[in-house]
Amino acid sequence: MSLRWRTSSPPTANSASPISSSATSRRTRPWPWRPSSDWRGCGKHSREAFEPGRAMVRPVIETLEQNGITKVAFQRLDDPAVIPLWFGEGDVVTPAFIREAAKRALDDGQTFYTHTRGIPALRDAIKRYLDGLYGLDIDPDRISVPGSAMMGVTIAAQMAVNRGDRGLIVSPHWPNIEITYRVTGAEVDIVRQRDTESGWELTVSEIVDAVRPDTRSIFVNSPCNPTGWVMRRDAQEELLAFCRDRDILLIADEVYHRTCFDGEHAPSFLQVARDDDPLVVVNGFSKAWAMTGWRVGWVVAPPRLRTAWTALSECFNTGATVFAQYGGIAALEGGEETVAALREQYRGGRAIVDRYLSGHPLIDLRMPEGAFYAFPKVPGLSDSLAFVEGVLAEEDVGLAPGYAFGPHNEAHFRLCFAQSHERLEEGLKRVVRYVERHANELDRF
Repeated sequence: MSLRWRTSSPPTANSASPISSSATSRRTRPWPWRPSSDWRGCGKHSREAFEPGRAMVRPVIETLEQNGITKVAFQRLDDPAVIPLWFGEGDVVTPAFIREAAKRALDDGQTFYTHTRGIPALRDAIKRYLDGLYGLDIDPDRISVPGSAMMGVTIAAQMAVNRGDRGLIVSPHWPNIEITYRVTGAEVDIVRQRDTESGWELTVSEIVDAVRPDTRSIFVNSPCNPTGWVMRRDAQEELLAFCRDRDILLIADEVYHRTCFDGEHAPSFLQVARDDDPLVVVNGFSKAWAMTGWRVGWVVAPPRLRTAWTALSECFNTGATVFAQYGGIAALEGGEETVAALREQYRGGRAIVDRYLSGHPLIDLRMPEGAFYAFPKVPGLSDSLAFVEGVLAEEDVGLAPGYAFGPHNEAHFRLCFAQSHERLEEGLKRVVRYVERHANELDRF
């Protein structure tokens, strides 16, 4: 087998080995080293300091519970009989032109380490995309490319809060957000959107009223998973001004920015922000371009965070997969038809949800303004996990339990309407059938 080298010529016989003889000669004991049976050590690391059976993890990690969505989904994740409405993805494969770009990158040998903050070509493409979409002129040095939008949220939270601090999350929220804050050692507060007759609502004054003296970060997801709530531009401007005055880091998850049913895009904090504002805007390729499995995101952060962001990123995964980044370039440069087509599919799915659930006597539904989820309420329901497990067992439909999205959501369940319309319609028929069959016993759930 011949080796393909990164440079034009392979190493010669005189090339230095990455492991020199001097390096190996300095190794005086086998590695990894293990203590002998009579070793006792000293101080806090002595054998006497360890308790048999004690987990070697911090208590905050040891007490983490599995995401409520995967707790249900992993029961029958690969079962072809299940209509999977539990995760935030459709059944459309990533478009061919994006896949081909990644294949070409592989064939061109793009399999090596690259810059932690993303390849320059992708960061430039993100700049051009955001500039064109929002009418901006973003410095590409403010852009970084983590290995998923969730990685971007994680790094931002790690930078913002510590033990003794507090993070404030606009809720209902995706469950991993709260976990991400808690693993830092910080405490988490929740400010919940109100479920009103006219839809999900939340004012800036309600957010501000939930802020405490030790609140160091606020998290906002707009359009929102799971409610579809969209924060208006004037509200974004008001909240950002508050965070600017208080030096609170605002983490804005805008991954559903192109899934908005009133216009080409949802309002973005970038449209009202100064370069040096305490704002990290997180986005990615998963939703708008059907690239959920690619795990490539992007963030726009103030210049003062650049060095620290790079250093902290190196502690996670060094950077996003390089050939996947070339797929991201293709998506940004040639993917507007894909974005429009997917948005129309989601719009059609939303209409199907409206037809089957709105007005049903046993179900309350607020139609989403953005994203591709519905978050219906079943009045009288008190155990959303038991409810969705019952739907899965009896009707072969996968749903997400409401409790996973924060407190006061036990009467809710979430469904994703990004699936093909035929599949979605069949799934909704089964959900309605289950609710009607158990109408007289919902309070037992």
